[in-house]
Amino acid sequence: MLYSMKISQDIRRQHGGSQQEIEEGMAQKSKEFAAAGNRVYLPMAD
Repeated sequence: MLYSMKISQDIRRQHGGSQQEIEEGMAQKSKEFAAAGNRVYLPMAD
């Protein structure tokens, strides 16, 4: 558990920004998720 927290912290340190940038990124991902049909499991491509 602690190692996964370290990985998350490292990712935030390298790629994270201000709280506003994080919220903007989450809003963008939310739009992408909605455009994909709000489905967690998508059908497999042939």
